[in-house]
Amino acid sequence: MGEDCIFCKIAAGEIPSEVVYEDDHVKAFNDINPLAPVHVVIIPRKHIATLNDATAEDGGLLGNMLLAAAKVARIKGVDERGYRVVFNVNPEGGQVIFHLHLHVLGGRKMNEPPG
Repeated sequence: MGEDCIFCKIAAGEIPSEVVYEDDHVKAFNDINPLAPVHVVIIPRKHIATLNDATAEDGGLLGNMLLAAAKVARIKGVDERGYRVVFNVNPEGGQVIFHLHLHVLGGRKMNEPPG
C-alpha cells in the first residue's frame, strides 16, 4: 500500500466512497467528479501505480478488473445501451492518481461531449 495513496485508503475502507461493487480483488465506486451520467472507478485492492507497472503475475487481477467493469455496467443499467472502459496511464494519458484504476463511463453517447 502506498502510504499516502487515496485509492489504497478507499480500498481499505479508511476513506468512505459510494460503493457500487466490490469483491476480494477490486472495489468499484462512483467517481466524485463524473464525466458522464454513469462514471464508476474500479481499483484493485493491490497497489500498482500504473498499467506499465503491472506484471504477468497481475494478469488475473487485470482480468478481474475488466469483469468487474461488465458487472458495474449491468448494475448501473448501461450494459445493453453501451459504455466505455478506460485506463488512463501517466500524466499525458490523463492519470492523476497513481494507483491503477479503470473508469466505466455510460449513460450518454460517448462520442458526444457532456452537457
